[in-house]
Amino acid sequence: MKIISVTRYKGSTYEAELDDGRKLYLHADIITDFGIRAGMETDRDTLRKIVYASNFRRAYQRALYLLDYRDYTYSEMFGKLVENYKSEPLCTAVMKRLTEHGFIDDVRYAERMARKLVEIKRFGYRRCRRELMQKGISQFIAEDALAQYGEAFEENLAELLKTKHSRYLTDREDRKSIEKVKSALVRYGYDFTEINRAVKEYFECADGLEEEN
Repeated sequence: MKIISVTRYKGSTYEAELDDGRKLYLHADIITDFGIRAGMETDRDTLRKIVYASNFRRAYQRALYLLDYRDYTYSEMFGKLVENYKSEPLCTAVMKRLTEHGFIDDVRYAERMARKLVEIKRFGYRRCRRELMQKGISQFIAEDALAQYGEAFEENLAELLKTKHSRYLTDREDRKSIEKVKSALVRYGYDFTEINRAVKEYFECADGLEEEN
């Protein structure tokens, strides 16, 4: 088959028309890399390579565009690319390039997200791990990212009782209010053992303050 014309289409994109009527829209880099020009003879295998290189470039540039706005996990970005480009082998190759260049790094993503979940949202361990894994982070990477926050989880739980939930903890005999607080903390990702211990310590601390006064 023969390429009968190569004309500028838009910006850095060119239109290459084949003698069978098909038209390819290729970036200038692809035109240069393959020496594409009017009158050029090409076979099916070379044409397939040109189309693959063009699609790879588009997918890669699309990924970089998305990364300008926020970080993505491997799983998130792969899903975005497959949704648009339909070819898993192509998208896998793009993801390999992105990870090699450090644009996609699940460990880095997990560390940043873990810090936000623990230090800002004050979620418990289980909620943090679940949030990370829902983003496509593996269980092992999620657990490693959270390993350093053991004391922070305890401090956050105590702080939540003192601030957000203190108005419900005025009477240790008010079981309904106390259970409401415990249920809220379970949703935050804390387990019953640590919640019960924290509530017990909260009332002991409150009793100690009353005695001092």
